[in-house]
Amino acid sequence: MVSVNASTAKNKRDPQAAKERILQAALAEFSEKGLGGARVDHIAARAGANKRMLYHYFGNKDDLFLAVLEFAYSEIRNAELELNLDDLSPEEGMRRLVAFTFDYFIKAPYFINLLNSENLHQARHVRRSQAIVDMHGPVIGLITDVLNRGVAEGVFRSDADPVQVFITNASVAYFYFSNIYTLSTIIDRDLASEEELAARRRHVIDVVMGYLRPLDPAELLL
Repeated sequence: MVSVNASTAKNKRDPQAAKERILQAALAEFSEKGLGGARVDHIAARAGANKRMLYHYFGNKDDLFLAVLEFAYSEIRNAELELNLDDLSPEEGMRRLVAFTFDYFIKAPYFINLLNSENLHQARHVRRSQAIVDMHGPVIGLITDVLNRGVAEGVFRSDADPVQVFITNASVAYFYFSNIYTLSTIIDRDLASEEELAARRRHVIDVVMGYLRPLDPAELLL
């Protein structure tokens, strides 16, 4: 068994690895228990570190939570930019983006939990982070480009707001996963089953793509 002193010495020799372990441990703790329920001593224990080391690298508990949020946001935003939507038709590109968002929430449920916790605290940590704000400009730009190409090709409506599309894309998937247990109980269906997930995935793609279809002139009068 490795002693605490030996583990601490190893962490000192490899500070980047120690920081990564603390960050991953904090992500697990915060996503499981929220900001209020998470404990710094539990995070340190999960990381094989001590609280003094945690405070040295990340500051206090709120600073560590912000670091976790920045990491979580960067993971999804960077993955979106790697979808190579420029190589696809506007319709296929938008379908890929919507499908990616839905699949990402399945792959990374911790992201839903972290957002729930941060919204309970009225985004007080996100407001401190220019990095998180800056991450979203490229994604809005990506959506803008797909929409503009779709308008030029006559396959998308011309009045779609990229920010609204971004929010809708996230929300139609987010609500499903953030409320999956209560919804499953209320409607008596296992919404986490493969069959239900596949059906919902098709539905959210249809919802976004249905909104983006070009408007009939008669609809403009409504």
